[in-house]
Amino acid sequence: MGESILERLGRGPVLGDGGYLLELEKRGYVQAGPFTPEVSLTHPEALAQLHREFLLAGAEVLQTLTFYASQEKLATVGLANSVEEINRAAVRIARSVANEGDALVAGNLSLTWAYDPADPKSADRVRELFDRQLEPMLDEGVDFIIAETFSWLGEALLATERIRATGLPAMVTMSYENLSLIHI
Repeated sequence: MGESILERLGRGPVLGDGGYLLELEKRGYVQAGPFTPEVSLTHPEALAQLHREFLLAGAEVLQTLTFYASQEKLATVGLANSVEEINRAAVRIARSVANEGDALVAGNLSLTWAYDPADPKSADRVRELFDRQLEPMLDEGVDFIIAETFSWLGEALLATERIRATGLPAMVTMSYENLSLIHI
């Protein structure tokens, strides 16, 4: 087994990939609007090719195309029952290409569309959604998890909690749509 993400970061910057959904839209494989990751099932060769292009460009980390692969988001396009299948396929494709070089595979989580900061009960639903995505990612062998672009700190903390329970390293990012709501 090669170096972990933490070992690589200990040596310095690590180059990753990104922008899968937008690039796959440009290539005609997804439509603007829903932006869901069913490409891993409908066009796995296109996804593998994009991973390969990132790898050949020097990426040391390939992210699984699992952004928006939670049940709530997939339900918006009639794919709520495909959570496991999409997450599993996306990891397999990324792992296959990563093995062509010396890249790590990062599972990807995003906002769930189920978090409601005014409803404490939503936290349990969000935990369930994250765990449902993480299970196939772990089974297929991701090296670490990237959870990204959360608008609510509470949801980002829930993602961090669920990732920590896996024992894998985590990277979690926030994205604020309205900075006027932040008081410093």
